[in-house]
Amino acid sequence: MADNKDWKVELEEYIRQGEPDEIEKSNAWKTAIGLQDVDGLKTSEYLLDTAKEHIEGKISITDADKKIQSYYEERTDRNEIEADTKEADIVSVRIARLLSEKTFQFSPVELKNIHKKLFSGVFNHAGKIRDYNITKKEWVLKGDTVVYASFESIRDTLEYDFQQEKEFSYEGLSLEKSVKHISMFTSGIWQIYPFCEGNTRTTAVFIIKYLKTFGFNISNETFAANSWFFRNALVRANYNNWQNNVHATNQFLDMFFENLLMDMHHDLKNRYMHIEYKSKSAIQSAKENNSKCQTGTLKLTLEDLALLNILKAEPAATQKRISELSGKSERTIKRRTVELQEKGYIRRENGKRNGKWNVLIEFE
Repeated sequence: MADNKDWKVELEEYIRQGEPDEIEKSNAWKTAIGLQDVDGLKTSEYLLDTAKEHIEGKISITDADKKIQSYYEERTDRNEIEADTKEADIVSVRIARLLSEKTFQFSPVELKNIHKKLFSGVFNHAGKIRDYNITKKEWVLKGDTVVYASFESIRDTLEYDFQQEKEFSYEGLSLEKSVKHISMFTSGIWQIYPFCEGNTRTTAVFIIKYLKTFGFNISNETFAANSWFFRNALVRANYNNWQNNVHATNQFLDMFFENLLMDMHHDLKNRYMHIEYKSKSAIQSAKENNSKCQTGTLKLTLEDLALLNILKAEPAATQKRISELSGKSERTIKRRTVELQEKGYIRRENGKRNGKWNVLIEFE
């Protein structure tokens, strides 16, 4: 799999060279690859090599799509990691393709078509509206879920939201207010969660293409580097827990779109959105570019700190290895890592085999 920093560095080289066609293609690929992070997926070295061939004009985007398809059809060594990487590679090339196309229709049908184009052959339900209700544990909510639209109301709710947006007039509206409205519309259609899987990537591609119809010069770097922040901001925009004094807020999503469309430089740190973040103001922290999270901010225990330090030092450590380093039983380590994942302090990436631990918070 491609190292997260390497692919950004390599694709950035094409942008520095200044060739218009290469810049456009590279930006599309950066966004496409970066968006896989919303589901903890990483692309392969083969995908990066294919992307570079396309950027350099050696192959078309259609050829790139065929190369990735053939690559996985010819592979015989199947495992859990490859399944995740396969999804990331296939969907990345399709996002790059959609972002390069100049066609767009503002409608729920377009949203469905984007989902179908992205996930055909990946999900059996590509392009199909979900027919059951769902919940999803979110690290930013400490394992709680957003309340999504009932499957029975999805079509009507989508139609309503799209009609409201069609009737909304941006004429005479300041850029700041326009961006806040777009943020709110994005939050609304994401909360409907029309598909079983792949909603955030589908929403992102739809919104990028929609924004281009307004003539926005979109900062692809924002999506490439902060796609997981984008998803967590959508979560926080649609979550209420009055008992715990947590209220839905669009402010994080607004900051994302302000960076995307207004060339602002808010510090987009996921930890600011965690419902246990107890700073004087998470929003103020983001805007002041704070870079440290105090040990007590997320109520870390000494046991938490010990385990987090091990995972930070050895991201690929197995439960057996963690047990050896910590002096705790493997059973205890399994329980504690599950608890830390539910709190949103860590995340397991790339499955069970050859996967790694990603520590999501900073601490001293």
